[in-house]
Amino acid sequence: DLEAEGNSETPLETLNYIHTHKTGTLLETCVVSGAILAGAADQDLQRLSKYAQNIGLAFQIVDDILDITASQEELGKTAGKDVQAKKSTYPSILGLEESKTQAKQRIEAAVALVDVYGEKAEPLRAIAKLILTRKN
Repeated sequence: DLEAEGNSETPLETLNYIHTHKTGTLLETCVVSGAILAGAADQDLQRLSKYAQNIGLAFQIVDDILDITASQEELGKTAGKDVQAKKSTYPSILGLEESKTQAKQRIEAAVALVDVYGEKAEPLRAIAKLILTRKN
């Protein structure tokens, strides 16, 4: 992530790699650790790992979107700092609308992965939907 700062030409594949291994891995560790402690089967661990990777990437896409669409007051932090730092972001590579579409698709994929758990997955669905609709 730090190496990509100041490089507004970072390719999408690199940006995906960075955020999958940063935000995605953080959320994956949390989700999978809980599942391991609960005695989840390997198949469930793989499913939950993919769920977390999807919501992690969606979180970062939404973060990039909010950096250009929300005010400092709404964010609770400096708005527009990605542009100032000349960082590649999802909106700078894909455009705003396609970035929104990508975030939505990641959330839909995450929710589909946990739908097999029925009502027990409601907290995971709620987290995923919150990531997509958050304002800060």
